[in-house]
Amino acid sequence: MAKGIKLHLKVWRQAGPNEKGSLQAYTLNDVSEHMSFLEMLDVLNEQIIQEGGEPVEFDNDCREGICGMCSLVINGIAHGPQKRTATCQLHMRHYKDGDTITVEPFRAKGFPVIRDLVVDRSSFDRIIAAGGYVSMNAGNAPDGNAIPISKEKADLSMDAASCIGCGACVAACPNASAALFVGAKISQYSFLPQGEPERDRRAVRMVEQMDEEGFGNCSNHGECEAVCPKGISITNIARMRREYLKGVIS
Repeated sequence: MAKGIKLHLKVWRQAGPNEKGSLQAYTLNDVSEHMSFLEMLDVLNEQIIQEGGEPVEFDNDCREGICGMCSLVINGIAHGPQKRTATCQLHMRHYKDGDTITVEPFRAKGFPVIRDLVVDRSSFDRIIAAGGYVSMNAGNAPDGNAIPISKEKADLSMDAASCIGCGACVAACPNASAALFVGAKISQYSFLPQGEPERDRRAVRMVEQMDEEGFGNCSNHGECEAVCPKGISITNIARMRREYLKGVIS
């Protein structure tokens, strides 16, 4: 059986929201290249517990790149070095024996640290809630062809809807802007007739809630698109701005 690699880890440890945190050093031996990054952290926690320490707190759920919970900054990059990859989909075969890996939480005013690598992303929930509801008949499912939607618009709506709300865009942006997330959530309805009745109100309320949560402004660095595990395009930010402007003047 092939021997695993040795890794030197620097992991952010913070006891609570109001506590001062710091990077703590750990060493792992014989890490399998087939492990995911989160499985490697599981092994780290087993080692820490065996040594009588407190395990590292980190968010995870589906571990299939769907839920967006695995919010880690790895060597300065949200979700790590692999493009269109969530942390849970990043595997240790991308690292070499003796590598040093620094692991930190997403950092933004709108994402306060709860403990260690866990941040509070409920601000995203409040932004979505501010968008309100969608007026539609909630009866039986309509025929697939009852509401004609062009293939182009359907594809654009589905592309925007693929956002998993992980917050990597915020962590990567030098301004900690949530514009890509909000732009995607506004865009996914702007192409569909079901989103039309609340269209103007939705855009205004979501943008205003984003500002209230303390996220910064977008300055077109493009870092958000670069780290997005779903490859959400920054064209959604431009669309958000247009929708907001129309909503304000309507």
